[in-house]
Amino acid sequence: MKNMHKLQGISAAIVLAFSSVTLPAMAADTVPAVAGTAAAVPAFDLDQDVNSALKTFDVPGIAIAIVKDGKVITAKGFGVRKLGDPAPVDARTLFEVASNSKGFTAAALSMLVDEGKLAWDDPVTKHLPGFQMYDSYVTGAMTIRDLLTHRSGLGLGAGDLLWWPTTTFSTDEIIEKLRYIRPATSFRSSYAYDNLLYIVAGKIIAEKTGKTWGEAVHERILAPLGMTGTTTSLAENAGNPDVANAHSKINGKIAAVKSMPVPNAVGAVGINTNAEDIAKWMMVLLDGGKIAGVKDKDGKEARLFSEKQGREMWSEQTPVKISEPKPALAATKPNFSAYGLGFQLRDYKGMKVAMHGGALQGFYSRVVMVPEAKLGVAILTNAENGGSMTALQWRILDHYLNAAPSDWIKLVAKVEQDQHEAEVKKVGNASSARAAKSQPSLPLASYDGEYEDAWYGKVVIRHEGKKQILSFTRTPDLTGELEHFQHDTFIVRWKERNFNADAYVTFSLNPDGSIDRVKMAPVSAETDFSYDFQDLNLVPVKAREAKK
Repeated sequence: MKNMHKLQGISAAIVLAFSSVTLPAMAADTVPAVAGTAAAVPAFDLDQDVNSALKTFDVPGIAIAIVKDGKVITAKGFGVRKLGDPAPVDARTLFEVASNSKGFTAAALSMLVDEGKLAWDDPVTKHLPGFQMYDSYVTGAMTIRDLLTHRSGLGLGAGDLLWWPTTTFSTDEIIEKLRYIRPATSFRSSYAYDNLLYIVAGKIIAEKTGKTWGEAVHERILAPLGMTGTTTSLAENAGNPDVANAHSKINGKIAAVKSMPVPNAVGAVGINTNAEDIAKWMMVLLDGGKIAGVKDKDGKEARLFSEKQGREMWSEQTPVKISEPKPALAATKPNFSAYGLGFQLRDYKGMKVAMHGGALQGFYSRVVMVPEAKLGVAILTNAENGGSMTALQWRILDHYLNAAPSDWIKLVAKVEQDQHEAEVKKVGNASSARAAKSQPSLPLASYDGEYEDAWYGKVVIRHEGKKQILSFTRTPDLTGELEHFQHDTFIVRWKERNFNADAYVTFSLNPDGSIDRVKMAPVSAETDFSYDFQDLNLVPVKAREAKK
């Protein structure tokens, strides 16, 4: 997902922006002075640093994998799998890694390119004849490469409500719904992170291999690399006690929550892995596809994918705008930022960095590789917090790349706290400035009914006793109570409080006083971008049927 931030958990989108742009892989040469005095930087000690991050960022458990020069330096766990349970995180504890699955999808496609079963610049319709985007030109012009490069013209996270939170849509239904999602920009004109097209990519892998995406990934990637603990669905984790529990903030306090199965979105977010296994994954990526110590049938060193495809995945495909970091983090600004095929790309003191973030309910992950230094770092967490990963990322990179250290834990925590406090103040100001004494234009019962969006489908508003409830018909957990805000705008307070995604619900009226349409928007900028409420255009079902 959603790779920006619920600071109770930095949202999926902010996580990606935070890791690739706002807090890029560029270590500071010196610690920024505070009030004119130099700050002391603690000596690097991985165990001490991780335990400090657990406490500072309120994260129950973290797994770390570090590989250098073809060897595993570290693969271990810290903290606990679940709050209130002493069972520790270890090197085999499974974590959902969400969008770090995109690299596996890119690698699987690379293998199919090596085998001649498809080409990067093949039209998608060559392999999925029923594929259709909103614009007919884009439908015909979109290539396999375009599926992976976030330049389709879709807006940030567009259509993610089709799979997040857990929905009843099938993968095929999600792909069919693409034709109803309006683009935000022209084709190939700009970068906007999406998940739906990786779902399409996963479908193509299934079509070309004759297996499900999960079966193909197991057979073609996990088995050859000896990633025996890694799974491709939450269902596979059943019976394994060594699985991390999801954690989110509820009213500002960290709590264990249920995991969110997303079997319809596996091409984008399907992988669950551990420190030991992800170390093997990073080593094959850093070695251009070679599987160390394994020979093929001809006695040559075995490969997962060709060196050519390895270069292709880590070649710049879509430029990404570079944001100005906060002053305390000014030294982290990159010279270039781009997206490749399943990986974010940027620089670190003249060295190329390939990386990615991942975010699903209760889990955040980060994988960072510096090919020139043969260095790979993976950080897996069972909480929605990007700051812990960012701080540890720079601490570890500084150490292994012999850069002057900075107290990233302190610096990142301060920036995160300031951003969160600013957003809380902004939301509070909006509430204070509302017309609190205003009344809805219609009796509350007049807002009840079915509303339909072209790509999502139906949303229902109904009374349950004295409460007015809004429910997404294909998303069982997305239901909440409407609270009047001002005029014809309400706020829906979701029953699942760990979603941290309350949204404005605004009704527009026709001249005769009937409801014309309903628009939604997140109340807070910290809401994960995959709650793309703003993309919905809900129309009363009765009014739509009357026009037919």
